[in-house]
Amino acid sequence: MSELAADGIPVAVTCRVLKFAKQPYYRWLQDPVSRRDWDDAHLINAAIDVHADDPAFGYRLIADELAEAGFTASERRVWRVWRVCSENEIFSAFVRKRRGKGRLVGPPVRDDLVRREFTAAGPDRLWLTDISEHPTGEGKVYLCAVKDVWSNRIVGYSINERMTSELAVSALRRAIQRRSPNGTTVHSDRGSQFRSRRFQAELDRSGLVGSTGRVGAAGDNAAMESFFALLQKNVLNRRRWTTRDDLRHAIVTWIERTYHRRRRQRILGKLTPVEFEAIMTTQAASAAQQEESPRPSAVPSYRRRARYSASKQQLDAAPKTTTRISSRTGYPALRVSCSLRLHPSSLLSLA
Repeated sequence: MSELAADGIPVAVTCRVLKFAKQPYYRWLQDPVSRRDWDDAHLINAAIDVHADDPAFGYRLIADELAEAGFTASERRVWRVWRVCSENEIFSAFVRKRRGKGRLVGPPVRDDLVRREFTAAGPDRLWLTDISEHPTGEGKVYLCAVKDVWSNRIVGYSINERMTSELAVSALRRAIQRRSPNGTTVHSDRGSQFRSRRFQAELDRSGLVGSTGRVGAAGDNAAMESFFALLQKNVLNRRRWTTRDDLRHAIVTWIERTYHRRRRQRILGKLTPVEFEAIMTTQAASAAQQEESPRPSAVPSYRRRARYSASKQQLDAAPKTTTRISSRTGYPALRVSCSLRLHPSSLLSLA
């Protein structure tokens, strides 16, 4: 600001461009360091000295020591000041460490093509995939499933003891072998298994289109999370699982028998995924067959007139028919003599 004013640019113009008033700028010129900032600086120095004496102290004990040393500050203010120290890696020796390796999630290898629009106009248009872990007495079991949004059917899944890229690739390959898709969009999160080179290479090799959601946004794959929630309530929370084989057998049984063939879904018109696919696929095939079947060719007008005249001559030359109508009531039978007369247009339709 001072350099611009020295160059001849008015302060009012600079403040208007930067979108702030002139009065705060002039107050800052008179007092560049406020009293509050000055006191916080002294408080931070004193807190660092207390922490150096005993690294096990947290902000509450540091607040007590500062009060004993003559500083007037509440615990909330010491906590706020201590956050500045924590950013500089000055914290208590008993602080709970964060889980994980502390590494940031890598950049997305694909764009988000779904944007929470979990709808599909036909089968194998949009697939969702994710990984879930389940504990047992022998250790964890990891399940990777691939779901078709159109019918909510699990078209491929894989169960393993380790959560590696092979788990995701195996589930994707089983889905491809079962459905033989073409140009299907496969949506997942930014897990390392789905960002791996093997998984991306499998997508490109099979002619599929990849899509990834955002970091920490479970709603970007909510339709897949709902399936795992059903699995958690119907299988995992029923009892404690002793071995991995027991849980693996229970998961496969629930998916193939209950979820696919017994559990009706309102979004599918109270049909199971297998019933929905069978009905909709049959209707689509019959509609396509009707469109492809050839229509009967029209009869020329002169041929219609010739058939009309020939039918009329045959009708006039036909003898009268006598029909005997028997009665079952014991009365004598009656003989009715009548001539069969049909309109020539009906004969044309029969011809």
